[in-house]
This record gives sequence, structure tokens and C-alpha cells, in this order.
Amino acid sequence: MIPMINTLVLFMLFLSRQAIALTKNEDAAIDALKTEIIQMDSLLFGSAFNQYDVTIFRKIISDDVEFYDDRYGLNVPNDIKSKALIEKYTRPQNVTRKLNSCTIDKLGDFGAVQLGEHTFFINGIPNGTGKFIHIWERKGKDWKLKRIVSYEHKSF
Repeated sequence: MIPMINTLVLFMLFLSRQAIALTKNEDAAIDALKTEIIQMDSLLFGSAFNQYDVTIFRKIISDDVEFYDDRYGLNVPNDIKSKALIEKYTRPQNVTRKLNSCTIDKLGDFGAVQLGEHTFFINGIPNGTGKFIHIWERKGKDWKLKRIVSYEHKSF
């Protein structure tokens, strides 16, 4: 009976080492995913939104993007998506966005979900906050923003 117990203990130690190795690999993959999505968020808002870069905006946004907003409902912009960004050039105010916080999780082999909160500024002055859910789709090595839910907008 004792040799069997020894064998079981050795087997359990082996399994626990394998589980720890798997967990470390999974943690590294999640960290890499978070880094990639934060970079995409930075491109989306830091370059496309804040600096009005239509080229980056078109590259990041999926062709079949859907945008849900607590104030306006469903928007399916299609070709209008870049037009809406371009219209910002004609606004007298300079509207920018700062990411306050976010969490990122994997969505199987599809991509990732990003939940967060951000602050909007008009001419450098905080104007309001909002929460968002972004569904990112991985297309080869590229990321596309597929779905946007924007909610809990609060003005200051």
C-alpha cells in the first residue's frame, strides 16, 4: 500500500508542476493581450480621436462596426464613421479623451473585451465622463474595433 501512496504523491506533484507552468503561460498571454489592447486604445483615442487622424481611424474600426450609446441608441456608421471624425475639424472646440481605467479579458479565439471609464475634455477642461465596452476582433496580426457600447455619460 505504501508504494502506491508514494506513486500517487509523485503523480500529484507532477500534475501540480504542470498546472503551475500552464498558469504562468496563461498569465503571460493575458499580459501580452492587455498590452496590445492598451496600445490599440491609445491609437484609437490618442491618434485617431484626439489628433483627428482619419487614416488610423479607418484602419482600426471594423467595416461592420456597431456603436451603441445611452444617449443616441444604435449607430451603424459605415462610410459615415470617417466623416464623423472629419467633422470634428469644423468644431470650434477641441474635444479630447483620457482613459481613466479599464479591464481587458480574452474572448476565446475571437479577440478581447475592454471595459473602462474615460473623461472627455473640451479645450483642455474636463467636460464629462463615460463608461464603455469595446469588443476587439483579432484579424491575423491586426486588431479591429467591432462593437462599441458607450454608457453612463455624466457631465461636470
